Amino acid sequence: MSRSPATERASRRSAPPSAGPAATVRVTYRKSAIGYAHDQRATVVALGLHRLHQTVEHPDTPALRGMVRKVRHLVSVDGVPADSPELAARLAAGGPLGSGGAPPEARP
Repeated sequence: MSRSPATERASRRSAPPSAGPAATVRVTYRKSAIGYAHDQRATVVALGLHRLHQTVEHPDTPALRGMVRKVRHLVSVDGVPADSPELAARLAAGGPLGSGGAPPEARP
């Protein structure tokens, strides 16, 4: 029994099984997007942020990193302002954005 072309395409689109739990990043909306370019406001909405001080969790992916970098002046990541030198270095290095579960006060 052969698979239909639609089933074949759907099985190719499914994500490969992950080796372990994906790292998550908590993004918090800190500053209003009023007065900023439309694409920046659209990025904030695409992150799932609708109200100031709202926090959402997303898997740590290259696409998410690009969105956070675009609106880094409006959001914070895991309690650290996204435009801080610490987080900018982690974004550039491709290292984990999340704090690894430690609260911001416990990090050096």
